[in-house]
Amino acid sequence: MLIDTHVHLNADQYWDNDLQEVIDRALAAKVERMVVIGFDEVTIKRAMQLIEEYDFIYAVIGWHPVDAIDCTDEYLQWIEELAAHPKVVGIGETGLDYYWDKSPKDVQQYWFRKQIQLAKKLQLPIIIHNRDATGDVVRILKEEDAKEVGGIMHCYGGSVETARDCINMNFMISLGGPVTFKNARQPKEVATEIPLEHLLIETDAPYLTPHPYRGKRNEPAYVALVAEEIARLKNISVEEVAAATTANALKFFKIS
Repeated sequence: MLIDTHVHLNADQYWDNDLQEVIDRALAAKVERMVVIGFDEVTIKRAMQLIEEYDFIYAVIGWHPVDAIDCTDEYLQWIEELAAHPKVVGIGETGLDYYWDKSPKDVQQYWFRKQIQLAKKLQLPIIIHNRDATGDVVRILKEEDAKEVGGIMHCYGGSVETARDCINMNFMISLGGPVTFKNARQPKEVATEIPLEHLLIETDAPYLTPHPYRGKRNEPAYVALVAEEIARLKNISVEEVAAATTANALKFFKIS
């Protein structure tokens, strides 16, 4: 059994096309639980719909840093109300993205702090998106005492040292498709050095498709390729990686 801990089944790429076939292929590949991320009004509504329709799908809801400029107190209140649903298992993805310049850094940081505070209020873990902003992400997590609820460093691409820093703050390290890329030095180092007990696996589908499908649309069935690469790097069986990351995800999200 595998768990894709971060997937966007609510993305347009699936929603109006072949969503059921994508889900069926995931189940056939033994991906028996999926955590769908809602990060704006449309995708949150779709995530809530999916958790009602499918027993094995859970949701994380929040506001994406790229779109932070569109966030409001009303949206955050709405997220808080929806998070009362027993199948909402985290807040996010939130964090900082300094690659895209749609939302100014100060606006991103404001809503990032607000969502950490909300996660602590609700006692839910927080799922972190970090692009070109590691120093500020780690600093704000420390300043806001995110350790109280912990969370996930989604699609982690940083150093082993920073990964250990995050683990000390009660965060899991989640690896996705980039760990399979030939020149992805840091994710491969993290997969090798960080003990299995701190690792989760994800696809971030439809984005970040693993090798050998890179350049094509990603889907949750491909999380098996992430597990296979971690097994290769650690020189252990893929069954061991699957069992450990599944147990980690079930425990982390408090799902069965």
